[in-house]
Amino acid sequence: MKFKTIIATVLMIASTNIFAQSDKDKQVMADAEEAKMELQKMDGMDRFFNNSSGYVIFPNVGKGGLIVGGASGNGVLYENDMVQGMASLKKVDIGLQAGGQALTEVIFFETEEALNDFKDGNYELSANATAIAIDKGIAANANYKDGVAVFTKPKKGLMADLSIGGQKFEYDEMEK
Repeated sequence: MKFKTIIATVLMIASTNIFAQSDKDKQVMADAEEAKMELQKMDGMDRFFNNSSGYVIFPNVGKGGLIVGGASGNGVLYENDMVQGMASLKKVDIGLQAGGQALTEVIFFETEEALNDFKDGNYELSANATAIAIDKGIAANANYKDGVAVFTKPKKGLMADLSIGGQKFEYDEMEK
């Protein structure tokens, strides 16, 4: 009887660690999977999904500003089409901008080195990085720049934006 209790306790602790994501993380994962399916249907995107070392999908990035602005969102990092961890995006910028917008952002890493830089926390998109707004097959002609390709897909809202600022990221690997 004592042996069964010990085994049950060990299994309970192990399963708690495996499923330790918060409800918020679970929702972000579900939203990322939905965004991934939608993105994969777009012309040219399959090349990036199939040939990258990894990618991070931020399914719900909120962006807004009036001269000073910002953006933030939570996402999921995939490697070999498997969830590896959670990421967060933060951006503060200044310039000619007005409005608010919700969008999906996906960053593809061409090389293991670029992917590892992201995972190690050594990664940020500079103010001069270019994100390609994907719509109706525009991804077919897109290429990596410095080992990274960034795509955004507007969801809601409208924003006029001629601002300068960089995106910073944090990454938390999932417990295995």
